[in-house]
Amino acid sequence: MTQPRNFSLHGAVDLGARQAAAQRRQRAAEQDPAADGSPGAEAGFVIDVTDETFNTDVVARSRTVPVILDLWAEWCGPCKQLSPVLEKLAAEANGAFVLAKVDVDANPQLSAALQVQSIPMVVAVIGGQVADGFLGAMPEAQVRQWLGQVMQVADQLGLQSAGGDGEPGGTGEMPAGQPGPADAGPGAIYGEAQQAMQRGDLDAAAAAFEKILAASPADPIATMGLGQVSLFRRVESYDQAAVRRDAASRPADALAQTRLADIELASGQIENAFDRLLATVSRTSGEEREVARKHLISLFEMLPPKDPQVSRARARLSSLLF
Repeated sequence: MTQPRNFSLHGAVDLGARQAAAQRRQRAAEQDPAADGSPGAEAGFVIDVTDETFNTDVVARSRTVPVILDLWAEWCGPCKQLSPVLEKLAAEANGAFVLAKVDVDANPQLSAALQVQSIPMVVAVIGGQVADGFLGAMPEAQVRQWLGQVMQVADQLGLQSAGGDGEPGGTGEMPAGQPGPADAGPGAIYGEAQQAMQRGDLDAAAAAFEKILAASPADPIATMGLGQVSLFRRVESYDQAAVRRDAASRPADALAQTRLADIELASGQIENAFDRLLATVSRTSGEEREVARKHLISLFEMLPPKDPQVSRARARLSSLLF
């Protein structure tokens, strides 16, 4: 995990906590030769993550499969209630996601980066980004529901499972109460939307895509199409000459850069749009950086999730954020 340039771990690491955690792991290994004894651990769907392995085991891995981070500590009673639930669901999912366990006492650098203030804390990492999370020991039914939402997002991004059927429970079905995958696509409505886009009728295109999403909220094609409609609407409202002047004169103005990125993407200059916003993320901080980051992610959704340009830009964004 890349450190901020002015940050040093010297003196910040609690060596006592690390040593105690190492001793606990050794005792657990002696008592149970089968790794950490959790369901799914032997199959590799439950892993222990440290400050040193986070970039490889979580950030890089999350670009192909969702990673669920379970932040816990030995002294935390609610953690002992929640962790077995997560481990059970990871085993049932059979590779639909990877459960990464982080001992916050032994990994203070990672805890600080994730701004951990209370535990248990669970977050989902998808495509190198922290996507969602919750605090506290939720009942199993609520955890299942949350995981269902995470898997829908992962499915829209085109992520593959680590080696299973792709959904919690290992059956290929969403948990109870969650929308299932779309039926065979409503081709007539897709065709209607495409024709409306070709003739420049953005209102008709939006209505068609919204009709699809009303029946199947996770439909990736309709989501992408509606995003493109929004993009074209924005671009139509811009004074393009003024946008270009503003972007050239104010390189650290995130809003000015997002507008020109819109114009570039709408005109097919995909790499230029992505590079512009990545540069803005790199050179800014705080609210400006967040504006650029969120806008870049919204532009990703307007292209197929496995588009190589999206993959490259997502990887660069991950390196900037982590």
